[in-house]
Amino acid sequence: MSPDEISAGARTVVDVAEHFERLKQRARTLGEAAASSHRGYFTPTEDEQARHLHVSYWQSRNALIEVVLSFHHDETLFDELRPAGFLVAYAGALVLVDAARFLREAFHERHVVRDKLNEPAPQFGIPEGTYDRVQKSLTSPVHAWHLYHAARYFEEHEAELKSVAADDQLAPLMEIIERLQARIDVSIGRYALARTRVLTRELRTTVTRDLLFRAIYGLQKAVSQLISDISTKSDHKPQLPAGVENELRGILKPGDVLITRKEHALTNYFLPGYWPHAALYLGNEQQLTALGIETHKNVAPRWRRLLGLDKKEPHRVLEAMKDGVRLRSLASPFASDALTVLRPQLNEADVAEALCRGMFHDGKAYDFDFDFTRADRLVCTEVVYRSYENVGGVQFELTPRAGRLTLAAEDLIRMAFARQHFEPLAVFAPSHSPKLLLGEEAEKIIRATMEPS
Repeated sequence: MSPDEISAGARTVVDVAEHFERLKQRARTLGEAAASSHRGYFTPTEDEQARHLHVSYWQSRNALIEVVLSFHHDETLFDELRPAGFLVAYAGALVLVDAARFLREAFHERHVVRDKLNEPAPQFGIPEGTYDRVQKSLTSPVHAWHLYHAARYFEEHEAELKSVAADDQLAPLMEIIERLQARIDVSIGRYALARTRVLTRELRTTVTRDLLFRAIYGLQKAVSQLISDISTKSDHKPQLPAGVENELRGILKPGDVLITRKEHALTNYFLPGYWPHAALYLGNEQQLTALGIETHKNVAPRWRRLLGLDKKEPHRVLEAMKDGVRLRSLASPFASDALTVLRPQLNEADVAEALCRGMFHDGKAYDFDFDFTRADRLVCTEVVYRSYENVGGVQFELTPRAGRLTLAAEDLIRMAFARQHFEPLAVFAPSHSPKLLLGEEAEKIIRATMEPS
C-alpha cells in the first residue's frame, strides 16, 4: 500500500464521517417530523426520504468498510506506513461503530422506524433484516474482542500516533479518534467473555504477530462482521488483461466515457445495474496538447500535476471515487474486471470544452448523498453529467431513485444504445466473451450484460 493510497483512505474516512453527521441530523429531523412511533406509519413523502437516507447510509458505510479491509494481507504495512495505516483503519472503524450505535440509540425502540430500516430494497441490493443483523454483530462479545486490540494499541502508542498525525492529511483522523473512541465499549468484562469464545485454533495461529498486526487484524475482523449478506473476496484484485489494456490504449480518444465493473466490490452494492461506475477519459500528453487546452483556466493550474501522476501510465482520466473527484492515471479504471467504452458524438472543439469543464471539479469530495442539484460534491456519473451537459447540444434525463434525481452508469449506456449524444464503442466482459469487442459485437454483449439474470 502506497502513501497515495493511505492519503486516499484518509480522505474517504474524513468525508464519510462528515456525511454521517449530516445523515444523523436529517434522521433526527425526519423522526421528529414523522412522529412515526405514535402514528404507526410513514407518509409517502416520509417514506421516500427514509429510503434515500437508507441507501445513502449503506453505500457510504460500505465505502468505509472497503477502506479498512484494503489493508488485508498487505505486507507493505509492516514498515514505516503501518502507523499511518492503523490511523486510517481505526478512525474508519470508529465512524462505523458510532453510526451503527446512533441508529440503535435513536430508533431501536421505535418499531415503525426499525421495521423501515429492515425493509429490503432489491433494486439496490439491500436484503431484508439488514439492520437487525448489523446490530447483532455490533453488540456481540466477539466484536468487542476484535476491537480490544486496536484500542489497546492506540492507548499504548498515542504519543507516536499523534506525531504521525501531524501530517495535514492525517490530522483529521486523530480528531475523529479522540471524539469517538469511547463509542467502542471494550470493557475488561466484555473482553474476558469474548476471549473465551474466540480463542479458536485459527485465531491462535493467525494472531501471533506483534500488537500492531493484531490491532489491524482486529479492525478488519470487526468491520467484516458488519457485512450482512454481501459476497466479497478479500484476495480478489480486479485487473484487465494486459492485452486488453494495450488494445484499449490504441482506440481511446479524449472525451470517451469508461463504464466499469469490479467483481466482489462492496461499493457495487446499493448502486443499480451490472455496470455501476463511470470515469471520463482525458487522454495522454500528446492528445491533450493537440486539443490546445493546457492554457485553459481550469487546466493550467493542474497541468503539471496531470502529466506527473504516473510515469508508467501516461494516459489520464477524471474520476470520482470514494476518496473524491481526482485526476488519475488510466491504471485506475483499468483495475476492473469489465469495461465498456462510450464515445461522444461531438466534434473535437466540443470535447475540449467538456474536458475543461470537467477538470474544474478536480479535488471535490465524493457525494454519498447522490444529490445532483449541488456541485460541491460529485458522484462518478456526475463528472460526466457536469462535463457534457449543454455542450454541443448534449442533454441528460435524470431518473428518480431513492428520493433523488440521478444519472446511473447504465443510463449513459442506454443513451448510447439510442445514439443519444453517445455511441457504444467497445466492451470487455469476460463473463460473456474473452476478447475486447468493438462496434455491433460490443453492443450485443453490453446488452446481454444488462439483461435480468
